[in-house]
Amino acid sequence: MRRSNGVSCIALFLILMILPFADAGGKEIGSMLNDIHWLGHDTFKITSGKITVYTDPFRIKKKDKADIILITHEHYDHCSPEDVEKIAGDSTVIVATPDCAGKLSGDIRTVKPGDRITVKGVDIEAVPAYNTNKQFHTKDKGWVGYIFTIEGQRVYLSGDTDHIPEMKTFKADIALLPVSGTYVMTADEAVRAALDIKPKVAIPMHYDSIVGTKKDAERFANGLKGKIEVKILEEE
Repeated sequence: MRRSNGVSCIALFLILMILPFADAGGKEIGSMLNDIHWLGHDTFKITSGKITVYTDPFRIKKKDKADIILITHEHYDHCSPEDVEKIAGDSTVIVATPDCAGKLSGDIRTVKPGDRITVKGVDIEAVPAYNTNKQFHTKDKGWVGYIFTIEGQRVYLSGDTDHIPEMKTFKADIALLPVSGTYVMTADEAVRAALDIKPKVAIPMHYDSIVGTKKDAERFANGLKGKIEVKILEEE
């Protein structure tokens, strides 16, 4: 009887030791999600301490100050000089593909797929983004998505892409994926992409603006139910 109580006490001690680590991991992702704001299309504002990251700024509604701006390619709804101007300051660093550089001014760091840079303490990897069954974003353009590490979490911004083989090699905690079809993945294709990437949380984007509707986001969420957590953000 004494031994049984001893085993029970040890088991309880181990459980109590493990639980805080599990909770901490959950809170870390939860806290990170609270810092991700969807401003429509592929535009996100992500805050982390003193760092503010904007992605593909388009139709920005109010002036702000970005520390880092990530631009995936030169199409007008991703590389928009007038929108960049609304959020760029003297110390803002713009990370973009070379074909965007001529349209923009300021501190610009150009990247191609496979490049890795660190900006203001944020590690940034440029990864391939291209179409496989359409010609809007061909692989030869050298356009990109980004995997950047912020608050210890790896965030994948896919850019305009289809479900590509390279996604099996991507490691990300949070994945921002297009779901509208036409120019990018459909919701069903995005489900398959998410299953390849295996993030802790997937967030749909690229809908309710030029193409696609919230139904695409919901279809994406339903396709991943019980497999990967999906958070559909409200546009701010």
